[in-house]
Amino acid sequence: MTIIKVGGSLYDHPGLGAGLRAYLPTIPGPKVLVPGGGPVADAVRELDRVHNLGQGPAHWIALRSLSVTADFLAHLVRGLAEVEVLDVYTFASADDREPDALPHSWSVTSDSLAARVATVRGASRLILLKSVGLPGVSTWEEVARRGVVDPHFPTLIRSARFDVEDVNFRDWLEAHA
Repeated sequence: MTIIKVGGSLYDHPGLGAGLRAYLPTIPGPKVLVPGGGPVADAVRELDRVHNLGQGPAHWIALRSLSVTADFLAHLVRGLAEVEVLDVYTFASADDREPDALPHSWSVTSDSLAARVATVRGASRLILLKSVGLPGVSTWEEVARRGVVDPHFPTLIRSARFDVEDVNFRDWLEAHA
């Protein structure tokens, strides 16, 4: 099984749907898409900034907002075999009872959520589809310092039993347009 996190920064690309429908069949076996938050999660961040919701409530509202982006992705990939779009809120609610559940803070984004899904589901591979590449970066800690993944992500993959790859999917979309 491969877990594929689709970065919310890609949602504004008009070729995203066609690109996913071309790219996903090249990955063998079952695939689980984890939606990024993008502008929907940014709206929750702004609500938290204005109304000081607090880390816990903002975390759960942000997870609920991923239902919107999951529905969006499901629409883009409808009809593809072996592709599941994760119901993030249901997963996180069930996983929250586990001793190593994710913390409730803005230091955890859908990057860490995807790594947690990969761990829980016993995936062999985690692919992060992003709008940026990582040339010359040697560690995930450095990637987190640059803000490309969330600060909690390196902790989760330190003992991962799956391969982690990043794909500059914005460049991929441009090259395959």
